[in-house]
Amino acid sequence: MKPLLIVDGYNVIGCWAEAERQMWPLDVCRDKLLHLLQDYSGYSGEEIVLVFDGYQSDKQTTTEENWAGIRLVYTRHGETADSYIERLAAQVPRYRQVRVATSDGLEQSQVLSTGAVRMTSRELLRELQQIRRQGYAGHNATGTVQKSNLESRLPENTRQLLEQLRRGDAEEPAPPTGSAQGTGRKPKRARRPREGHLQG
Repeated sequence: MKPLLIVDGYNVIGCWAEAERQMWPLDVCRDKLLHLLQDYSGYSGEEIVLVFDGYQSDKQTTTEENWAGIRLVYTRHGETADSYIERLAAQVPRYRQVRVATSDGLEQSQVLSTGAVRMTSRELLRELQQIRRQGYAGHNATGTVQKSNLESRLPENTRQLLEQLRRGDAEEPAPPTGSAQGTGRKPKRARRPREGHLQG
């Protein structure tokens, strides 16, 4: 069974310095956080539940959706994300590893009582940014290695010719020796056999 990571969405957004600096609207913050967690889940191998507080909404029921492996939860009217997270963490078997990302002090205390491991919102954001940077670096390194491996298989003269073509100073290859173009003479026409020499 995969380890479980439960994220208090609005709490993380409230601690997100980049979101505040860029003045992203709330819906943009939600989308960006969801995409970062999708990338992160592929690296960490965790099942991730992202919970947004619907306490002041008009929703009468809690909604759950699946977005590329992320369980996205909007709590119903009158239910806080804290209470949903505490209830979910308490329902998880003790043998399963659970982490909860929030900077809410009371929620952290409740989470610890269920046996889950807490992490602050800023700690999660640091991990998300680190994974994103590693992903970019790995993509660039893979492209360089593939190009290097391809070039290493080519003969030396072919590599030199490709380099000349790239620089635009490659010379036009000379025609083969003994060809009609190389001697400057017109090619001879084939002689028609005389009638007496026809095979029949």
